[in-house]
Amino acid sequence: MTRIGGRIAGHGRGAGRPGGFTLIELMVVMAIIATLLSIAVPRYMDGVTRSREAALKQTLHTVRDSIDKFAADKGRFPDSLQELVEQRYLKRVPVDPITQAANTWTIVPPPADSLPGQVYDIHSGSPGRSLDGSSFYAEW
Repeated sequence: MTRIGGRIAGHGRGAGRPGGFTLIELMVVMAIIATLLSIAVPRYMDGVTRSREAALKQTLHTVRDSIDKFAADKGRFPDSLQELVEQRYLKRVPVDPITQAANTWTIVPPPADSLPGQVYDIHSGSPGRSLDGSSFYAEW
């Protein structure tokens, strides 16, 4: 084996050059990572939004079903969402998956010629549009 400048020739990254990555190599790797992230992050965010929309649809269905059952049993609509919880039609006031808060629901009162009560329907309190852009969450 031949020693050149304290190093064994043929070993390492080059004759007499210290090991490590060059700036160009690091920049290429960073560019590849940035490209992959620019593809993955929007898809991830759309997936999160789709799952929140699905959760909102399910929550609205469940609460509306509870309101209908309450009205059928009691002959009136509930005065609040909390009354549905107190009467055990719901375990708790649900969290709006879009706003991520339980106190942002928009309460729709019953029509004048309907049963008494305060909660006829609910909508999301979010001002945003659905992912497909066809409607606002508050219209669901």
